[in-house]
Amino acid sequence: MKLTAFKFNLPKEQIALYPTKDRDGSKLMVLHRKDGKIEHKKFKNVLDYFNEGDTFILNNTRVFPARMWGNKEKTGAKIEVFMLRELNRDSLLWDVIVDPARKIRIGNKLYFGKDDELVAEVIDNTTSRGRTLRFLFDGTYEEFKAQITAMGETPLPRYIKRETEPSDAERYQTIYAKEEGAVAAPPPVCTSAVSS
Repeated sequence: MKLTAFKFNLPKEQIALYPTKDRDGSKLMVLHRKDGKIEHKKFKNVLDYFNEGDTFILNNTRVFPARMWGNKEKTGAKIEVFMLRELNRDSLLWDVIVDPARKIRIGNKLYFGKDDELVAEVIDNTTSRGRTLRFLFDGTYEEFKAQITAMGETPLPRYIKRETEPSDAERYQTIYAKEEGAVAAPPPVCTSAVSS
């Protein structure tokens, strides 16, 4: 299967900019395998399509506020840093995506916060936009995590054209979110179920 098979035109006016007020009121698309019929329901109806012995998998991953904004040393250029994954807890090494990437090279330092209270050094190029950062932080690991959590934003999907709001930190989580691990918010467009 090719990724191009998933391309389709989604009119801007059909894109939800905010999650539904009532989480179980989100849309549910049901595809009947036998005849290909499609039904549009609400998520609260999902159990109508389960039989005894079926498995329901819940995503309990909590979204980390992974988007940070920093400034490049000397030039002060604004750089978006998307924290992908922690590589080494003791060394505070993180795999990140930077934008614009062409301005960020090995050896550059990035400063975060109003008073540059957090500094990171670029120690490797991993892909065209990927970098490895070593955060320079004097404090405990817990203090470091609290700092990047406070500075970070909930990374909304790119097709949502609005600024991040404080309420997004909670609203862009599944209701089962418990274990931190995801770096991208689940899309509010729809949830799908397949009926046999």
